[in-house]
Amino acid sequence: MNTKPNTPVTFQCGAIMPNRFMLAPMTNTQSQEDGTLSNAEYQWLTMRAKGGFGLTMTCASHVQFIGKGFPGQLGIYNDTHIEGHRRLASGIKAHNSLAVIQLHHAGMRTPEDLIGEQPVCPSAIEKHNARGLSLEEVIELRNDFITAAERSQKAGYDGVEVHGAHGYILTQFLSADINKRTDNYGGSLENRARLLFEIVDGIREACGPEFLLSVRLSPERFGMKLQEAKTICKQLIHDSHIDFLDISLWDVFKQPEEPEFQDKSLLQHFADLDYKHVKWTVAGKINSGQDVRKVLDAGVDFVSIGRSAILHHDFPKQVLAHANFEPAALPVSEEHLRNEGLGDNFVTYMKRWDGFVID
Repeated sequence: MNTKPNTPVTFQCGAIMPNRFMLAPMTNTQSQEDGTLSNAEYQWLTMRAKGGFGLTMTCASHVQFIGKGFPGQLGIYNDTHIEGHRRLASGIKAHNSLAVIQLHHAGMRTPEDLIGEQPVCPSAIEKHNARGLSLEEVIELRNDFITAAERSQKAGYDGVEVHGAHGYILTQFLSADINKRTDNYGGSLENRARLLFEIVDGIREACGPEFLLSVRLSPERFGMKLQEAKTICKQLIHDSHIDFLDISLWDVFKQPEEPEFQDKSLLQHFADLDYKHVKWTVAGKINSGQDVRKVLDAGVDFVSIGRSAILHHDFPKQVLAHANFEPAALPVSEEHLRNEGLGDNFVTYMKRWDGFVID
């Protein structure tokens, strides 16, 4: 493969991404506590669109109040959120970037003090003080994901991504270690994946064939098994309701954790799938121009950039101008981050990343 990072990507739904750079969805704690958009969030995201990202994805946006995963999270669970999202989607698209919102529910990973009640999970988890969802609540959760997608479409987004990764509620359903349900949403992989597929099918039906639809999965941690993750990917591709798969690998260059699959890299496991008309992207330590080239050469359709997008709002433009571009060395100053469009709360959040911000 010799895919150039400046070549466009045309999705099955008809949307066109002008280059091979996607802004990864990133927690940043800088919106309002009621889930409405802040100026800081608007500035952070529109600066990345202006900086050359062909697809700009929001942070995880919760589809139910009780699914809030972090303070200052951008919400999409209420019609009162639409006005801010309309402004944000318009601001991103003004820079010729596809505007995509990530739909999210934290499940057992919701901090109890944020919602004032027990977090929820497919089944009760004492360690997280999480209660199990009733069957009626599972149906409500499915419908709220679909309604959030409709709300997003109304706000002017080009599409949505369903967050099924990183141990949040859809991962909790997928994981045999966490999901101990005995109804149609627990037990076999088919049952554990049922909610994810019902959400995807429901969004496609509600929003139509021209709305960009993606699913994010992570094949390791939180009870996820590589083979099961690959099986889910194959089914999503076969059903052909999604436009792209977003595979979060934590590190695109690592070996699988499961010894029996270490005959090839984690990235190669996914590169070997037949994606047919579905595009795919990966995330995890793609930091430099050289990393971008390696990943595209491995057959990935486009790269998902996190850390280097925080350091450089115009990372795509830098790489397109200098193929061997290296991001700023860590740690960086608070001033550097503010100049790159991070609000005060986001700068504070980045101090949690070991060695990222100068003390």
